[in-house]
Amino acid sequence: MLFTDRADAGRQLARRLLYLRGADVVVLGLSHGGVPVAAEVARELRAPLEVIVVRKLGVPFQPECGFGAISEDGARVIDDRVVRRARLTSQAIASVEARERAWLDRQLGRLRGARPPVPLVGRTAVVVDDGITTGSTVRVACLVARARGASRVIVAVPVGAAEALASLRRDADEVVCPHSPPSFAAIGDWYQDFSQICDAAVADLLCQKVMYPELRAVAPDPAELTVDAGGVLLSGSLVISHDAGGLVVFVHGSGSSKNSPRNRFVAAGLNRVGLGTLLIDLLTPDEELSRSNVFNVPLLEARLATVTRWLGDQPGMAETPIGFFGARTGVAAALAATMAKPRLPVAAIVSRGGRPDLVGGRLPQIQTPTLLIVGGADTVVLGLNQRAQAQLKCESQLVVVPGATDLFREPGALGQVTDLAAGWFLHYLVRAGTTAAAA
Repeated sequence: MLFTDRADAGRQLARRLLYLRGADVVVLGLSHGGVPVAAEVARELRAPLEVIVVRKLGVPFQPECGFGAISEDGARVIDDRVVRRARLTSQAIASVEARERAWLDRQLGRLRGARPPVPLVGRTAVVVDDGITTGSTVRVACLVARARGASRVIVAVPVGAAEALASLRRDADEVVCPHSPPSFAAIGDWYQDFSQICDAAVADLLCQKVMYPELRAVAPDPAELTVDAGGVLLSGSLVISHDAGGLVVFVHGSGSSKNSPRNRFVAAGLNRVGLGTLLIDLLTPDEELSRSNVFNVPLLEARLATVTRWLGDQPGMAETPIGFFGARTGVAAALAATMAKPRLPVAAIVSRGGRPDLVGGRLPQIQTPTLLIVGGADTVVLGLNQRAQAQLKCESQLVVVPGATDLFREPGALGQVTDLAAGWFLHYLVRAGTTAAAA
């Protein structure tokens, strides 16, 4: 026996990966057995944890014999030797794959829920399993990481067969395995406790323990600026690099400002994945003293439209995709501003505990993809968001952060908001940028 259990294996493996601490890393655990190992690695590296589900494709008349494997984002590996030996037709392969992909989608829903996956664009993906015999599932996981934009892929396992490890060096940039015994039959032989891991245990590790560590900004220092909105000077803080994949404008709510530590935390996370951010006050300090101004959605909407058009007029910004991140009343202003005429080039909206209901009867007219994030303990706002989403005709999702209250002060809650927002903006802003470049 090399390991007491998977957690022990993860701690031993993590010691071989400490050189990655401080790097821009996401740890990807293969479901189910790889996740408890990956959780310990993620904890030691202080990195986000994500799950990858891989499904074997079995020969129809001998299901235990695999001819390939699939995962999300269309990733697949087919063993042509087994296909030829089993004389499988393309129709038979497609039938098996369709059935197993339906299972895969259901499994991802149980483990990940409604949230989008942790962004991998430009980051190092560390693919972790509890061991390797043939390497087929890990090979598919590497393909998934590449497909989702990882700049570097590292395979890390506590124990593995030498031949399989050698073959994986063609798929990964690096393979880390502390133990490669000369005689290797089954992974479980090297564990004292190799019991099965249930869905609930995997979901618990993902959602509660190490999924969302604090993010550290690795971006230029903010530039302070002012925008003239019809004679009223609005104060903002801009962070953007020359190669930013898009720019997110923060529209804070009542009782907040561009210096809000919550918005700055989220902005730092967006900067880390290559997005620019603008935190701006749509009201002057004197105007904020009036409660009527704070809830004056038409006024906030008009000023946000002015700021957005001003951004588009700045050198090098004309083709930069723009998103809105709103909180409280700022969400209503963000949603309403997308309907300004001429229409603003806004590719995506994310709401943190917002009030989309304040847009009223105009909700069905909104065309911009919208993600609504609400704390599970913020029951009143959750109800308002559920009713608002029912009226939206655009692409939308409502994600509930379990146990979070209105300000997401609970441990890990704001990190979940950050990763959700990053996934949404990267998907829609990058797509908008690609479309603009093609045009």
